[in-house]
Amino acid sequence: MLNASLHVDTTESVAPVHRRTFGSFVEHMGRCVYTGIYEPGHPTADAQGLRQDVADLVRELGVTTVRYPGGNFVSGYRWEDGVGPRDQRPVRRDLAWHSIETNRFGLDEFMTWCQGLDIEPMMAVNLGTRGVQEALDLLEYCNHPSGTHLSDQRIANGHPDPHGIRMWCLGNEMDGPWQIGHLDARAYGRKAARTARAMKMADRDLELVVCGSSGSTMPTFGAWEATVLEETYDAVDHISLHAYYEEHEGDLGSFLASATDMDGFIDSVAATADAVGAKLRDPKRIQLSFDEWNVWYLSRHQAEAALQPTDDWRVAPRVIEDRYNVADAVVVGNLLISLLRHSDRVTAASQAQLANVIAPIMTEPGGAAWRQTIFHPFALTARAARGQVLRTHLNAPTYGTERHGTVPVADAVLTHSEEDGATSLFVVNRSTDQALTFDADLNALTPTAVTNAQTLTDDDPYATNTMRVPDRVVPRPAKDVRLEGGRLTAVLPPVSWSVITLATRG
Repeated sequence: MLNASLHVDTTESVAPVHRRTFGSFVEHMGRCVYTGIYEPGHPTADAQGLRQDVADLVRELGVTTVRYPGGNFVSGYRWEDGVGPRDQRPVRRDLAWHSIETNRFGLDEFMTWCQGLDIEPMMAVNLGTRGVQEALDLLEYCNHPSGTHLSDQRIANGHPDPHGIRMWCLGNEMDGPWQIGHLDARAYGRKAARTARAMKMADRDLELVVCGSSGSTMPTFGAWEATVLEETYDAVDHISLHAYYEEHEGDLGSFLASATDMDGFIDSVAATADAVGAKLRDPKRIQLSFDEWNVWYLSRHQAEAALQPTDDWRVAPRVIEDRYNVADAVVVGNLLISLLRHSDRVTAASQAQLANVIAPIMTEPGGAAWRQTIFHPFALTARAARGQVLRTHLNAPTYGTERHGTVPVADAVLTHSEEDGATSLFVVNRSTDQALTFDADLNALTPTAVTNAQTLTDDDPYATNTMRVPDRVVPRPAKDVRLEGGRLTAVLPPVSWSVITLATRG
């Protein structure tokens, strides 16, 4: 039996829990949009063709923001193609994902979907094949009230009120050679700076996200962030981070420790941003938008993509439909712990993607929608994390990994709401074969009762949910959780993620 202990420092808050931490991502890729969130003719579809069975799951998931329309897709996208009468919209090739885009779902349909779900949109502008003018046109169409050519066009298209989009991404992964319109750091930084300054001339209160590296393993990582921020520091508010994780060759121990890589990635980008700010003598603090993150079996996708014919152009092909298991869900829960722990710098995040494509929600055309294993830690964390992230000190045994060196066998984060006294503890046991006795000293919060305790685990760490068996893996009441005085003790099974909520007088 392993043992870990947690001490809570109530005198020091990391930061508030940001609702934007629980964002998602909808890209015109595979079946994320078509037969995902949008499917006219589906038994649950509303008059706009939006699947209500999926909408119900999105509400349950607790999504607060959605980044749109990409992703790689945005670097070749003409937003004008997706507005106006559907029967007049052009059909285009999408080079990013080698598919046909019908444009039956576009900007206004996305905004209608967001409004129906009380979701904040996070819009991306095309800085691959387009630039300043096209970004300004999109901004005018979306946000200007009326009386100009493009705002009146929005009104004529059935949307009299401005969309009021506040957060905008200045392109996507422009450091990647795969990106349409790929640029080096200096060229992209200058293009992004010109676009940002022009957009803020139209609306000084916009929040702008400049592209960071598309991953910490990129050869230009670090230097890219420094150069881009040297050009854009005064004009932007956030820099983006992207990271995906997968289990390599049966190395479950390394995979379960993926959040240690995320921790280091965040710390490195924050340090780089602060160094540029000091160099420029600018007191502003750049925040981080972790607007793509998830488990993604990228190596499997790359192998499959190499075998696909280049002359096969299809509408909404089935691509990157990873089926997630228990271990994947535990890692997702741990990545959320990392994001919360860094709430002082990570003020927005988007799990990629929402439906079908590396997604918590799966659908069948004309058929069912169901929750993948990774749905559950996201939904429970979005529901339970409230108030402030408190500083904690964790003592835990360590183990060796091939990819991340020596890491703690446990990880945890705690949030506390002074408004109602609700305290939530999120804990991961990374051991592949041993239970963990977890002891938390909560005396400073004066806990009165455990109000809920759930664990996601299974005897088979590779168990999955399917359309036929959608609830094979679900959170279940945690066993062996007790509160005595101010001390909480829980016995957590191997390869598990748990959430424990308490009522407190602290």
